Amino acid sequence: MSSAKPMDSDRRLWLTATTVAGGAGLVATAVPFVSSMAPSERARALGAPVKVDLSGIKPGELKTVDWRGQPVFVLRRSREMLESLSRHDDLLADPGSRRSDQPSYAANADRSIKPEIAVMVGICTHLGCIPTFRPTPGAPDIGVSWPGGFYCPCHGSKFDMAGRVFKNVPAPTNLVVPPYHFAFDSSLLIGTDPKT
Repeated sequence: MSSAKPMDSDRRLWLTATTVAGGAGLVATAVPFVSSMAPSERARALGAPVKVDLSGIKPGELKTVDWRGQPVFVLRRSREMLESLSRHDDLLADPGSRRSDQPSYAANADRSIKPEIAVMVGICTHLGCIPTFRPTPGAPDIGVSWPGGFYCPCHGSKFDMAGRVFKNVPAPTNLVVPPYHFAFDSSLLIGTDPKT
């Protein structure tokens, strides 16, 4: 009987060590497996909202930011730019933005929450080129009636300061307005709708 007790304690010690080693191995295997199911930093960044500081953008200036791998134009429109929006509706294919891809809160004449700030995806709706910002009215290479806005040099599509497409150009629809809201007066978040 006395010889059985040391044997049981050795067995118990061996079983305890085996259990601990097996548990450590299970944790070492499970942690990388479980963490591999989480989205990567790149994937999170592609879908995450982008914060834009508006304090450094002066009236008439454009800032381009990257959101979900695509350029987004943030334009602080000057008073003159805003006034010009109502003067060329007859030149536009969809002046009321009825066929546009935009949130309901941007379905207005300015296509924005605040008239002075325009937010639109900077990809031409024709073949996906990136339009250039051409704010000066009457540019000879674009056309005498050009009121200023965005010009796609690839195939000649034209958009006004609200991203509305002109008639008789290859682009079929206005520039897309992404979901966005103002976090504060001096910043906005692109990629999320306003909280209601």
